[in-house]
Amino acid sequence: MRNIKDNPIVNMTFNFSLNIIEFVQQLKQQKDWDLASQLFRSGTSIGSNVWEAQNAESSKDFIHKFKISAKECDETEYWLALCKASVHLPTPEEKLFTDRESISKVLSKIIGTTKRNMNR
Repeated sequence: MRNIKDNPIVNMTFNFSLNIIEFVQQLKQQKDWDLASQLFRSGTSIGSNVWEAQNAESSKDFIHKFKISAKECDETEYWLALCKASVHLPTPEEKLFTDRESISKVLSKIIGTTKRNMNR
C-alpha cells in the first residue's frame, strides 16, 4: 500500500494540478477550448504519472512513469509560456511557473537517484 500523504512530490504535483485546473477555468471563460484542453491534460498528467509510479512494478517502471511526468512537465511549460506571451490569452500567475520549475527539478533528481541506485 502506498503512503501518498507524506510524499512531497505527490503532494507538489497534486497541488499543482489543482492550480492548473483553476487557470484552465480562466481559459474556458474566454472560450479557448483547445488550449484549455491541452494545458489541462499535460498539467494534470504530471501528478497522475507520479501517483501511478507509487505502485510501479519495478524500478524501470518507476523511472519510466517519472520520465513521462517530466515530459508532461516540459509540455506544460510550453502551454503556460504561450499563454504568457499571447495578448489574447489570460496571463498565468508566476507561481505556476515557479511551481512547475520546482517540480521539474525534483522529478529530475528522483530519476537520477533511482538510476544510480539501480546500478549499485
